[in-house]
Amino acid sequence: MTIDTKDMLNSILSSISRIDYVRPDSIPNIELYMDQVTTFMEKELSTTKRFPEDKILTKTMINNYAKNNLLPPPVKKKYSREHILVLIFIYYFKNILSIKDIETLLAPITEKYFDNDSSFDLTSIYEEICQTEKERIDSLQKEVARAHRTAAESFSQAPEDERDYLQLFSFICSLSFDVYVKKLLIEKLIDELPAPDTENKKK
Repeated sequence: MTIDTKDMLNSILSSISRIDYVRPDSIPNIELYMDQVTTFMEKELSTTKRFPEDKILTKTMINNYAKNNLLPPPVKKKYSREHILVLIFIYYFKNILSIKDIETLLAPITEKYFDNDSSFDLTSIYEEICQTEKERIDSLQKEVARAHRTAAESFSQAPEDERDYLQLFSFICSLSFDVYVKKLLIEKLIDELPAPDTENKKK
């Protein structure tokens, strides 16, 4: 099996460099119906899809998020700018966290900052988080490149026709271990947070 790992790495690093976020000023300043919300999310986050047929967000997902207290209920079936921001957070978190963990993590944010008229609101929080993450892209690229170099030096004694795949496997294991460790850390941090007051929310 022949694998062009150099091209693969360049493709990965190029993808990382293109990572961006949904700009708050691109979110309509009017309340949206559910169909408009799913259309907006599909348009803004389509580059994050692995397969073209994947759905960013569906009506069923939105209803489930509201049912599970991740998302404040719409007002007269309309969703605000804050709803969109919460949905973006949920979209990224759901790839690594359980629904319960996401509820615990977002509960203090939605309780204190959702539909907040002060200068420090949900939009301010979202912008600061996204800017912080954008500033990490360069160091993330270097970290991935280092993991690739280490993997490329592994299995030097393996048969030549098997070496490429084993080195790729080593690279994937290295990246997976990083995800595993960080997921454990995230879960431990969430376990320290107070459980959300679900009963009051339902009232």
